[in-house]
Amino acid sequence: MLKNNKKGIDMMKQLPKILVVGSLVMDLIVTTERFPDKGETVLGTGFQTASGGKGANQAVQAAKLGARVTMVGKTGEDDFGSAMVRSLKESGVDTAHITRTDRASSAVGNVQVESNKEGNANRIIVVSGANMLIELDDIAFLKDGIWDYDMVLLQHEIPQAINEQVVAFAARAGVPVMLNTAPYAPVPRDYLAQLAFISPNEHEASQLSGIPVVDRDSGFQAAEALLKLGVGAVVITMGRQGAIFMNRDRRFHSPAVPGTRAVDPTAAGDSFVGAFCTALCAGAEPDQAMTFANHTAAITVSRMGAQPSLPEMKEVLKLMKEKGLDPGDWAK
Repeated sequence: MLKNNKKGIDMMKQLPKILVVGSLVMDLIVTTERFPDKGETVLGTGFQTASGGKGANQAVQAAKLGARVTMVGKTGEDDFGSAMVRSLKESGVDTAHITRTDRASSAVGNVQVESNKEGNANRIIVVSGANMLIELDDIAFLKDGIWDYDMVLLQHEIPQAINEQVVAFAARAGVPVMLNTAPYAPVPRDYLAQLAFISPNEHEASQLSGIPVVDRDSGFQAAEALLKLGVGAVVITMGRQGAIFMNRDRRFHSPAVPGTRAVDPTAAGDSFVGAFCTALCAGAEPDQAMTFANHTAAITVSRMGAQPSLPEMKEVLKLMKEKGLDPGDWAK
């Protein structure tokens, strides 16, 4: 393996080049022992802010795992925007294509975390702000520049027209696209057919397929329904039930990491997606990428905050070694 950064972390022989077009959100995190009922006030047990947003989280996770990541997005001209761009830069993400606007504030997320003896759960309200002001001019450079990337990552926190144009650019160049379908929104069939990967959680998979996803078997049924709509491969994350992968040739279930203590699940899905795509681009087989992604997300949920919780490569490999697992030659 190559020594590639100042911290001396071992990196893959061929560093993946990943493009993320997506959201930046400043998370305002309140922890409480129970969520309030309608019209009720409860006392919280903690508060913190953390840079987040599904796009930015996935970009940071991929960068921390050794990928060369470029992010396209938009913030307001405010302190939150400056802090979020700084967080990306500190993680090694290329921010040259993140623009600022005075027409809206930076996006914020109201994150409520319920933490008690029964476990942890969260509720999130996102005020989109500048994320919804990304324009076609902001991505025009990708018409010719998208050839430079091994994979493109998209989510549903920016205008659908932007996602569709990026997918069109990628399709012409033969660059695979991963769409993380969060938060849920309908996905046109002709758009699905241009995607190499789609990654919903169990709730989004249920809405997209019309099949309630409650376990592994129903997850495979939903994935099969989505494959029939034209997408190349389906990855469904199911929290404590692990995740499933399915394409036209293979299907398998990757169990959740045993012994994981969930503290804050806020960025778990983003961590999984960032890790899965990085591993695939580095040469991992899908089953290896799924196992690697599950262990990456297991570390993420054990910490508070979105981007502050995302692990580096050495941490993931250490956990896998502790569990008696070999990530595969791609990581060596």
